[in-house]
Amino acid sequence: MKKVRCAIYTRKSSEDGLEQEFNSLHAQREACAAYIASQKHEGWLLVRDHYYDGGLSGGSLERPALQQLLADIRDGKIDQIVVYKIDRLTRSLADFAKIVDILDAAGASFVSVTQSFNTATSMGRLTLNMLLSFAQFEREVTAERIRDKIAASKRRGLWMGGQVPMGYDPDGRTLKVNEREAETIRTLYALYEQYGFIRVVKEKGDVLGLRTRRRTLSSGEIRGGGAFDRGHIHHILTNPVYAGRIRHKDQVHEGQHDAIIAPDRWDAVQLRLQGMASRIRLRKAPRRVSLLCGKIFDETGDRLTPSHSRTKKGTRLRYYVSHRLIARSGEENLDGWRLPADHLEAQVGNLARGHLASPTFAGRLCPQSGAGEIARVLHKLTDLTSGPNVKDILSLVECIEIAPGKVMLKLDSKAVAVALDIDITAMDAIALQLEAPFQLRKRGVETKIILAETPVGKDEALIRNIALAHHWMERIKAGETFGDIARNDGISKRRVQHMIDLAFLAPDIIHDVLTGKQPLGFTSDWCKSRTLPSDWQDQRALLATL
Repeated sequence: MKKVRCAIYTRKSSEDGLEQEFNSLHAQREACAAYIASQKHEGWLLVRDHYYDGGLSGGSLERPALQQLLADIRDGKIDQIVVYKIDRLTRSLADFAKIVDILDAAGASFVSVTQSFNTATSMGRLTLNMLLSFAQFEREVTAERIRDKIAASKRRGLWMGGQVPMGYDPDGRTLKVNEREAETIRTLYALYEQYGFIRVVKEKGDVLGLRTRRRTLSSGEIRGGGAFDRGHIHHILTNPVYAGRIRHKDQVHEGQHDAIIAPDRWDAVQLRLQGMASRIRLRKAPRRVSLLCGKIFDETGDRLTPSHSRTKKGTRLRYYVSHRLIARSGEENLDGWRLPADHLEAQVGNLARGHLASPTFAGRLCPQSGAGEIARVLHKLTDLTSGPNVKDILSLVECIEIAPGKVMLKLDSKAVAVALDIDITAMDAIALQLEAPFQLRKRGVETKIILAETPVGKDEALIRNIALAHHWMERIKAGETFGDIARNDGISKRRVQHMIDLAFLAPDIIHDVLTGKQPLGFTSDWCKSRTLPSDWQDQRALLATL
């Protein structure tokens, strides 16, 4: 009788309970071991090696024990994987297709103890695909439930984890005051109330020997313990946690922990900070405001800072310059961007205006709205884009990223909602993002970017590969493997593995590809070197960076 070497794989998504003497991983293994023992007459034999991943999600294949298990299968050490439930192995349909291909190539298979089906048949594979689809749906619903729970807990004033602010120690779902550090916090607030300038607070704090919290990381590395910088001081002065409050995104709720700074005193500090910022802006404001200040970044993530120079006749020339060129001036072989401000603002304004004036923009922005609402939004857009003032258009821009050959622009959802008088929750954020290619034009020492006036256009190769991926997925559901498809179609197995992810693209992304509105960097060649996430939201976030 042929022996079937069986390996048990167990997984638990959270670390809760792993420290217990008998936990979920042990329970899974016992059930699987009992099942293998019941199949002893079939020659099943349990291998000694343990494969378990504790505290790791099933949404990715990047799990140490799973990777070791797949490596042992490739090396011919394992004939069969035994799992308690299929979602312990993976919750992703795309990842499952990859695992099945590895098993088929090694002549191995897998068994789910609590879910009986035969993956050697097309019906078994279809059943498994359906189970995995529900498992992936469950994972996404669970993530939404966790986010909602965190929001509800913060509304009740509970501390939901994260880096504990200086002056406090964690105490379950709340915070308790660390008196030694709290004295440092009170001193910083008192110094600001006395002098009114963060720069002076830092200088006085250095003289008094005030130091940041000393933290020991899990790696053993020690951080902190140094002097406060101005950014850290500003963060402390504006953090509502010191007034006994909890911040969640853009909302602040009353917390259940004790305040270090009295709430009315903290509110007075905020008013003073805001007033000081306004005076500084008024004092330093040039005659021409840099409309893209704080909104524009280059491909390294470095912001482009407004700068200026003067000609011999006293004319003031404005630029946007990569911050590293200013901060590290004098260094050799340092590259970056230095773009004329007036020209760049005009180009970005025209790009945003053209995007807003597109006939399809209103429909893409409000996909669930009726014809009457879309007509109203179109009328608002016409009024907005027909005006000559570029400042109004640029006020809707949230951020711009400039990379060699392309510029990515994202509109501010809140500003657009206010300008068009629509509900922000009804908007599709993808419609607020766009990308355009550009060329560099040099005139003397000055460099300008010239945005292309035509859209990216249809990528016929990408469209064909998406269609192929859907065709291949239907064949996989019918029982074929990656190797079978490669042999029957006369192509490499690697090509099938690269392109199969395109079968799981979100419908709106496919629509953009078919209409030629996909990001410039989203090509078939790009797909060959990357794995697309199966989650549609993750796909949109990834492609938005191209």
